[in-house]
Amino acid sequence: MRRIMVANPKGGSGKSTLAVHLASWFARFDDIVYLADLDRQQSSRLWLKQRPAGLARIRHWQLDEDELPPPPRDCNVAIFDTPAGLHGKRLKHLLGEVDRVVVPVSPSKFDMLASQEFFEALAETKAVRQERVHIGIVGMRVDARTQASRQLVEFLGQFDLPLITCIRNSQRYVRAIDSGETLFDRNEPAPADREQWQPLLDWLVKRR
Repeated sequence: MRRIMVANPKGGSGKSTLAVHLASWFARFDDIVYLADLDRQQSSRLWLKQRPAGLARIRHWQLDEDELPPPPRDCNVAIFDTPAGLHGKRLKHLLGEVDRVVVPVSPSKFDMLASQEFFEALAETKAVRQERVHIGIVGMRVDARTQASRQLVEFLGQFDLPLITCIRNSQRYVRAIDSGETLFDRNEPAPADREQWQPLLDWLVKRR
C-alpha cells in the first residue's frame, strides 16, 4: 500500500489541489484509492461529493482530529490531505503512518517562511531521520520566468530535500476542480502540464 501525505502548515499552499490530482491519477490505473480530508474546511471531501459519475472512483476515508484508524483493508493508495497549522504530536503521528510526504510551496515570502519552520520540524522527527519517510517539495503556482520563482529555488536549496517539480499557475486547474474533476480526468493533460507532473508521479511510484 502507498501512503502519501500532502502537508504544509500554511493555508492556501495548494495542498487540496495536489491531493485530489494524485488521487485521480492513481485511480485511473484501477488502484483502490482512499482520500482522507483532515482539514476542517473539508475541501477535498466536498470536491469528491460533486465528482461526476463515470470517472475513476475515489473513495472517501473518514478521519477526525482525535483518531487515525488504519486505511481500509482493500486500500491500495491512501492519500492524506492535511490541515493548515499541522505540528507537534499530530504531525509526528501522521508521519508514522505514511511513506512519502509531498510539501507544496508557493513562491511568496510568507509561504517560504512558514515552510522553513515546517522543514525544520520534519527534520527532527525520528521517522524522517531514519529514512522511513521520504519528503519531496513541489513548487506551486510557479512561473519560471519570474524573480519570485528564482527566489523559491534559491530558498529551497538550503534544505537537504529534493525539489521534485514545479506546477504552473493555470485556470485549467480552477475549471477542473470546480466541476469535481482534475486534469487527469480530461483525457490527457496538456503537454506542458504532463511534463510538470511526471517527475512527481515517478517519485511517488519508484521503489526506495
